[in-house]
Amino acid sequence: MKIAFVFPGQNSQYAGMGLDIAEKSGRARTAFHEADAALGFPISKLCFEGPEEQLKLTENTQPAIVATSIALFRALDEKGIRPDFVAGHSLGEYSALVAADALPLRETVVLVRKRGRYMQEAVPVSEGAMAALLGLDVDTVQSVCEKAAGGQVVSPANLNSPGQIVIAGNREAVDRAVVLAKEAGAKRAILLQVSAPFHCGLLMPAEERLAAELDSCTFSNLSCPLVTNVDAQPIRTGAEARSALKRQVTRPVRWEETIRRLLDEGVRTFVEVGPGKVLLGLIRSIDKSAAMLNAEDEKSVENVFTALL
Repeated sequence: MKIAFVFPGQNSQYAGMGLDIAEKSGRARTAFHEADAALGFPISKLCFEGPEEQLKLTENTQPAIVATSIALFRALDEKGIRPDFVAGHSLGEYSALVAADALPLRETVVLVRKRGRYMQEAVPVSEGAMAALLGLDVDTVQSVCEKAAGGQVVSPANLNSPGQIVIAGNREAVDRAVVLAKEAGAKRAILLQVSAPFHCGLLMPAEERLAAELDSCTFSNLSCPLVTNVDAQPIRTGAEARSALKRQVTRPVRWEETIRRLLDEGVRTFVEVGPGKVLLGLIRSIDKSAAMLNAEDEKSVENVFTALL
């Protein structure tokens, strides 16, 4: 039975995340200490206590989620639970690469803090938007975006699961796409509360700035394969990992394809490692027969241990 660890992205943060596992697991606690030292401020305190408005700032959210996810991963590793494959949704790909020994945690939390800042600075807050479209296939969403663009940017950003696609771009174009999506038969079309229009062409300035940072990072070959967001293909080398991270900023997260590739590779158990259970819900809509577990606190880590050993 092959096991994949999947790591959540930016929309999984909440005050209190990681607190109990840091209290119970020495290796988890060390992960937070490493992140604090690397960043030069206590990101752990922000994870454990908030305040929410500071935690929701993109440049804080990204290192907070990575630190928490790796603390939970180390708690599982401490119990002898290791994955055969890893994957991560957007930001989660960084956590997955740390778990696969391709990037050190200290370097990664600094990198994703910059990633968050570059993304936020690429598009003024009022000018970008994202929306979730439910009940439409990819071709219909692509057609809706093309009709709605009107010289602006709007495109599929997250291809999450059958019937759940998120779009991103200029606010006016996204608004037009929401109207057209409803006319095309969408069950729901909902504007999302986000700080930037992730995974679209508007973030090209962020992609260019981040590429320079990634070129200065030390990537090792992976200890287990990772299926990337951008290609939905398994990779094993540090060079492939760097390339994938460079390209994912402006390209869609191909999450449904990623999960289907993991299933094709023989994965039958998925463990979501990090705050929240969003990814398990998406996986369930892709393949209900897969076994699904999550590790977001001390109790759920124990549950994973019991289930897998």
